Amino acid sequence: MASTRVIASPVSGHFYRRPRPDQPPFVEEGQRVEAGQTIGVIETAKQFTEVKSVSSGTLAEFAVPDERMLSQGETIARIVEE
Repeated sequence: MASTRVIASPVSGHFYRRPRPDQPPFVEEGQRVEAGQTIGVIETAKQFTEVKSVSSGTLAEFAVPDERMLSQGETIARIVEE
């Protein structure tokens, strides 16, 4: 039976799905991810914090759009564990 895990924002800041604007996203919805895999970054005062998958499974959805301002603890994505 599959369960869903939530990835929450570790800090407040702007969320980005890509390492740089000219590069592809770290991961797309529907793709498999491994525990600890980077799925995005959050920029706070020119400092970047990697957002990592909390478990292995399928990235079911991003709960927030790219380049959005987030609050600490806000849901970023959901992963369906296998």
